[in-house]
Amino acid sequence: MSRTYFLTTSRLGFSTWSGADLSLAVALWTDPAATGLIGGPFSTAYCRDRLAREQATQASAGIQYWPVFRLEDGDFAGCAGLRPHPSHATELEMGIHLRPLYQSRGFGQEAAEAIHRYGFEVLHTPAILVRHHPQNAASARLVQSLGYRYTHDELYEPTGLQHPAYRLDNPLRS
Repeated sequence: MSRTYFLTTSRLGFSTWSGADLSLAVALWTDPAATGLIGGPFSTAYCRDRLAREQATQASAGIQYWPVFRLEDGDFAGCAGLRPHPSHATELEMGIHLRPLYQSRGFGQEAAEAIHRYGFEVLHTPAILVRHHPQNAASARLVQSLGYRYTHDELYEPTGLQHPAYRLDNPLRS
């Protein structure tokens, strides 16, 4: 399927989820290597519901954890994007879920930098928030390298654990 990208980096294209993307959602969210630290792997029923939630968030807020594809060959790399944070009405939460093939190859950083530009320059969000599993050292390194500052630990229901939470203020706001 040919994709339309609303945001690109040197290697990645960001699209939006459609009802035809269930097989991609299943490939990502049922994979324990991609979701083991966010409460997965998840069932096909969960993937169907999650896909519908992502589409609803796009329709209502103009954001979602967008499907991301490698520009070189159109291969599905995972998803990365923004969503409203449940307890911070004016700030957005960033998430990146990559398929194992695309982990530890710089795609997470590339996606995060594009999401920052979009969130700050297009959406004008005052801050982007992020959390990661306490045992996910790669995510901790990425978050710190991007300039986030630790704020607190927060319960993440899908894992039942306290996840470190961070904040990155919009550098374009005074």
